[in-house]
Amino acid sequence: MSAPFEERSGVVPCATPWGRWYQTLEEVFIEVRVPPGTRAKDVRCSLRSRHIALAVRGQELLQGKLFDSTVTDEGTWTLEDRQLIRIVLMKTNRDAGNCWTSLLENDYAADPWVQDQMQRKLTLERFQRENPGFDFSGAEISGNYSKGGPDFSSLEK
Repeated sequence: MSAPFEERSGVVPCATPWGRWYQTLEEVFIEVRVPPGTRAKDVRCSLRSRHIALAVRGQELLQGKLFDSTVTDEGTWTLEDRQLIRIVLMKTNRDAGNCWTSLLENDYAADPWVQDQMQRKLTLERFQRENPGFDFSGAEISGNYSKGGPDFSSLEK
């Protein structure tokens, strides 16, 4: 994992009926609200490369084919304060052009404005990694930043 991205720009969450999800260049974060007092033994979570299944006390909360592939061995889940399950998935494709438009192939899609803001954030994260020491947290991007933004790699240094 590379150096952490400065999070002053905040996360861009996509709200869902059960909680929310958001992403960075490398990871997808899923936060699921569960009944207060939930214990780890009440949780059944299966994380595979392209599939996720989450049930609490026998009730299925989240299940389906992920939007893109993840690194199976690096997916984790935690139960926080006995009322929130946080799942972290490591993306297989970790470039700025890989902005997930939905959590599952056919469900939990970000609306166009949220999707635009997610792509903007991933582009800023890419710029930060390519230019360590510069602060892009307050940067405004206009124009085309879909698919990771402009490619400056061919410019002379």
